[in-house]
Amino acid sequence: MLKVGDKTPEFQAIDSEGSPFTSEDLLGSVTVLYFYPKDETPGCTKEACDFRDKMADLERRGILVIGVSPDNLASHQNFIENHELNFCLLSDSSLEMCRLFEVLSEKNVHGKKVQGVERTTFIIDDKGIIRWIERPVTVENHITRVLRALDDL
Repeated sequence: MLKVGDKTPEFQAIDSEGSPFTSEDLLGSVTVLYFYPKDETPGCTKEACDFRDKMADLERRGILVIGVSPDNLASHQNFIENHELNFCLLSDSSLEMCRLFEVLSEKNVHGKKVQGVERTTFIIDDKGIIRWIERPVTVENHITRVLRALDDL
């Protein structure tokens, strides 16, 4: 399991504009990288909107915010438009990035065991080192905990 002090796994993904995004794109900025299960669900929408509402403060600090879910590009584009999201979303439909960051867990959905994304947030420094992890994330007051962790870095 990844822990504070570990180097960010090398990954490749596609952003909501259809452009490639890699782990190297994180270098040079402190990044909040958060994994969430699904666009347009109540908890995921609240979490995204909380980040949206604090983006001016985060940008003043030079912080990148990146959300990751298994949803496809069309879903991400709709999610961004519907909620006026002002940060990058990465599509991980293959779950490769979720595997690398070890955020998949077994869930019980309607009596069936399925593998799903455990809501998890990483703060990664400008050199690609993980400096803070919240796992599993409780959506309520999550942004407050993230901001406090950024202050403590």
